Amino acid sequence: MKRLTPLALLLAGGCAHYAPMPLEPMPAALNAPIASVLAEQADKISRPWLNPVTLDLSAPLTPDAIATLAVVNNPDLKAARARAGVSDAQVFAAGLLPDPNVSLGANKVLAGPDPFLDLANALSFDINALRTRGVTREKAKANARQVRLDLAWLEWQTAGQARIQAVRIQSLEAQLALAGQSVESQQWLFERTREAAARGDVSGDRLQTARVAALDAQSKLRTVQTDLATARSELSKLLGLPPGALPQLAPVALPEPPPQTDVLFDLARADRTDLQALQAGYAAQEAAVHKAVLDQFPTLNLTVNANRDSAGNTLAGPAVDFTLPLWNRNRGGIAVERATRAALKAEYDARLFQARADIVAAEAGLALAFRQRADAQKGLPTLQTYSRASRRAAERGDLSQETAIAAEQALRDRLMQIAQSEQAIREQMIALELLTGTPREAWKP
Repeated sequence: MKRLTPLALLLAGGCAHYAPMPLEPMPAALNAPIASVLAEQADKISRPWLNPVTLDLSAPLTPDAIATLAVVNNPDLKAARARAGVSDAQVFAAGLLPDPNVSLGANKVLAGPDPFLDLANALSFDINALRTRGVTREKAKANARQVRLDLAWLEWQTAGQARIQAVRIQSLEAQLALAGQSVESQQWLFERTREAAARGDVSGDRLQTARVAALDAQSKLRTVQTDLATARSELSKLLGLPPGALPQLAPVALPEPPPQTDVLFDLARADRTDLQALQAGYAAQEAAVHKAVLDQFPTLNLTVNANRDSAGNTLAGPAVDFTLPLWNRNRGGIAVERATRAALKAEYDARLFQARADIVAAEAGLALAFRQRADAQKGLPTLQTYSRASRRAAERGDLSQETAIAAEQALRDRLMQIAQSEQAIREQMIALELLTGTPREAWKP
C-alpha cells in the first residue's frame, strides 16, 4: 500500500482540475472600447490582405483602418476565433493514446481445503486505436485547417462589408445634402405658389404640380435619411462600436475599372480561403474514408492476465479478442463516408461555378455603373452653366423664380445620379474584391 501511494499522488497531480467560468452580466463587447487597447491589438494583428496601419479613433478612418478595426473588434469574429480553439483541442485529443484498462478480482474460499484467496488481475489495451491513430489525427488536422480557413474567410468578408458600409455612408451623406436643398427649394416654391393660388394669380394645376414636387422631394429625403441611419448602425455593429461612437471616415478615391473575368477567376481559385477550406474539408473526408476502410478489418484488444488460484498456483498469459468480419465488414460505414466524399466534391465544384458567375455579375454591374456615371457627366457642364445663369437672371428680375428653381433642381438631380453611380462603383468594386479573395491592389492591370 505504501508503494502505491506515490503512484496515486503522481496520477492525481497530472489530472485536470475544474474551475467555473460564469457569464459576465455586462460583457466587454457592450462597453465602449478603449482606444489604446484597440491600437495595441491592431499592431499585433497580421493578415496578408491588410496593410500595416496605426489605429487612431480620433482621426478619420481609412479603408485599411476600417478593415483592421473590424477584424480586431467585431464581436462575431471574437466568438469565431474562440470556437476555432475547439478544433485545435480536437487535434490534441486525436493524438492521445487510449488509457489501458485494469481489472482486479478476488474470491475467498468459503468451503474446501485451499487456504488462499483466488486472485485475478488483467491489463488490457485497445490495439485497434493504434491502427487508426494516424488517419484519425490526419482527419482532425484537416478539420482544424478547415476551421481556420473558414475563420479567415469570415474575417475577409466582415472587413469588406465594413468597407462597403463606410463608402455607402459617405455617398449617402453627399446625397443627403442634395436632398435637403431640394426640399428647401421645392417647399419654398410650393408656399409661393399656394399664396399666388389664393390670390387667384395661378391655376389649381400649377399648385398641384408644386405640391407633388414638394412631397416627392420630402420622400426622397426621408429615404436617404433612413438608408444613412441603417448604414451607420450596420457599420457600428461590424466594427464592434457602441451606438453613436462611429468615428469620422476618410474619403475614398474612385477606383479604376477591373481586369478581365479570367484574371479575376484565376485569383479567386488561388486565393479564396473558403475554397481552400472546402479543400481541407475534402482532405478530412478522405481520411474518414480511409478510416472506414481500416475499420472493416478485425478489431483487436490485447489483454495480459495474471492469476493466483486458491491452491497457490500462479498463472500468467495473454488473451486476444477480435471481431470476425463475416457479414458486416463496416460496409455501411464505408458507403456513407464515400457518399459524403462525393457530396463534398460536388459542393466544391458548385462553389467554383458560383464564384465565376458572381464575378461575371459583379463585373457587369461595375460596367453598367461606369456607363451611367459617364452618361450623367456628359451634360453636367451645360446644366451648371444654365443653373448659374438662371439664378442671376432671376435675381435681376429677367426670369421667374420658378424657372431658376427648376434649373437648379435639374442640376441637383444630375448630381444625385452621379453620386449614386459612384456609390455603386465603390460598392461593386469592394464586392468584387470579396469575390476574388484578393485586394484590388494585387490585381494585375
